Amino acid sequence: MSTERCIIVAAGDMTVSEVPVREEDLVIAVDGGLDYCSLLGLEPDLVLGDFDSVGEERAKQIALWEKQCPNRVIRLQCEKDDTDTLMAIKVGLERGCNHFLIYGATGGRLDHTIANIQSLLYLKHHGAVGYLMDGTGMIFVMEDEEVRFKASMEGYLSLFSLGKEAVGVDISGMKYPLTDAMITNDFPIGISNEFTGQEAAVRVRSGQLLGIVTY
Repeated sequence: MSTERCIIVAAGDMTVSEVPVREEDLVIAVDGGLDYCSLLGLEPDLVLGDFDSVGEERAKQIALWEKQCPNRVIRLQCEKDDTDTLMAIKVGLERGCNHFLIYGATGGRLDHTIANIQSLLYLKHHGAVGYLMDGTGMIFVMEDEEVRFKASMEGYLSLFSLGKEAVGVDISGMKYPLTDAMITNDFPIGISNEFTGQEAAVRVRSGQLLGIVTY
């Protein structure tokens, strides 16, 4: 029976002390993310990567798994088109997942963070939804859709256009509402809106928005 939710633990900065996991979740450790799994007490179902960022002890453990449980390890070439995290996403999609929570995907190298943000759009275009999770908030993407937030949501929401422009942007239930606005990629007007203790919604009629929630 396929799992609907996939937890991916990558090798960026880990700023959470726990990762809630359900028994039916598919947990994938990406390269050095295996170290984080050990620290967080997570038992990954799969370990994936070129393993260029794991220590000697972890490398031995992976080699042992390859012998004893070869289906648990997916070893990638160092030179490839897909990032390790994108490959983990593809594996999750192949196994029937449609909801992805990705930890350790921000911080560290900026180019890796940007690649992971682009991977959220990859998920969107393949019928799934994904979030980059960290201890200070989460990152998501929108495309021609509406996203709603519960009244219990606190903190700030920043919105950035991923393309040249996002049109028909409506924001309701927040400190700074918008109606049928345009957000462009050369003016950060969408930064630091505030949740106000009521249900909120963001809608974009046409275009792509990057959303960053900061608690």
